[in-house]
Amino acid sequence: NKQGQTRLAQYYDYMTIQEKCAVEGEIIRKCLARTENQCSFLEYRQFKCIYRRYASLFFIVGVDGEQNELSILEFIHSLVETLDKYFENVCELDIMFNIERAHFILDEMVMNGHIVETNKKQILRPIKLMDSHKDVAA
Repeated sequence: NKQGQTRLAQYYDYMTIQEKCAVEGEIIRKCLARTENQCSFLEYRQFKCIYRRYASLFFIVGVDGEQNELSILEFIHSLVETLDKYFENVCELDIMFNIERAHFILDEMVMNGHIVETNKKQILRPIKLMDSHKDVAA
């Protein structure tokens, strides 16, 4: 968010908690300092960071140097569209209070650091199935 608080994070390479906090803090500060006229790509250490702002939320993806930046921008857009479809206009509170659902959506889209699915219906099918079973059990 605009205050620099991480709401959803997923790592596919090992980092200690201290390293994660340091990296997140530095990258978030760099993204927040950029203007809307600057491009959505920046380099940080050995990573490329691709970010996109939606209202008060920043979606930031760090990749190695071999990834296509535009495909990651498209992935971010697809993730936001999928979250929007599930939460019906996603906001920060949806992610905060339904963090496990947000992680399920991300896990359906990315496996071991590789994008495996971008079709919204396919992504949401198992999550809606879990929701329907939860409603039946309640």
